[in-house]
Amino acid sequence: MVMTGMQGTEPVFINEEFHSNSVSPAMLDALLAEGWRHFGTNFFRYNYGFAGTGELPGKIMPLRIRLAEFTLSKNHRRIIKRNGDTTCVIRPIDITPETEELYDKHRTRFGPNQPRSIYTFLSWDPANVPTEGREAAVYLDGKLIAASYFSVGSELISSVIAIFDPDMPRRSLGIFTILKELEHACETGKSLYYHGYAFEGESFYDYKKRFTGLERYDWEGRWVSFTAGSTVEVESAIAIPDRDTSLQPQA
Repeated sequence: MVMTGMQGTEPVFINEEFHSNSVSPAMLDALLAEGWRHFGTNFFRYNYGFAGTGELPGKIMPLRIRLAEFTLSKNHRRIIKRNGDTTCVIRPIDITPETEELYDKHRTRFGPNQPRSIYTFLSWDPANVPTEGREAAVYLDGKLIAASYFSVGSELISSVIAIFDPDMPRRSLGIFTILKELEHACETGKSLYYHGYAFEGESFYDYKKRFTGLERYDWEGRWVSFTAGSTVEVESAIAIPDRDTSLQPQA
């Protein structure tokens, strides 16, 4: 469903979704390029939401990192060093009792509206449905302390959700799993890394703005370069073409 406001000073509201059990890597690339995300088989996009900082909705910014322009910051290097005693394994998604126990600890961060199951975000077969899904599992002394889940496209990987032990805040495990996904994307020859969205104003998601090579979707078919704290945005040299109608998602 698309809701369009009046032209002029009135905003245009986008709120769309569909369900698909099978999306090809090329189709995943095309969807993400137009601001879509997915939890399991539910694909959705919307351009306004509540950031938790006020009663009015805020403008959503889909974000991605162009890997050729990404470099580690000093803080990222500190986080990597801080977690040098851990082991990270990249593999097809496999939800185990240990995973679900960790999710139960992690979900307390959601406040009163806690999704009860990790399957709120993943399908019943997350390694294969609706597309290839992999995980970055982080272990400390053989115990799972963090895991992130991402989808694999032709030219990209897209982070879906990360879970981690909230009793280890100094490790910054959420950022650490992003860095491991970025490392995996570079090692596998991808050009883009999608890590969700933030808001134009301040919000809980501002940590996603603190990466180099960052681009935001302008909701008019273009990705523009973005720097946190800057009011200047430069249009990317690459505009997103009209969607190829032959790449329709399979039911």
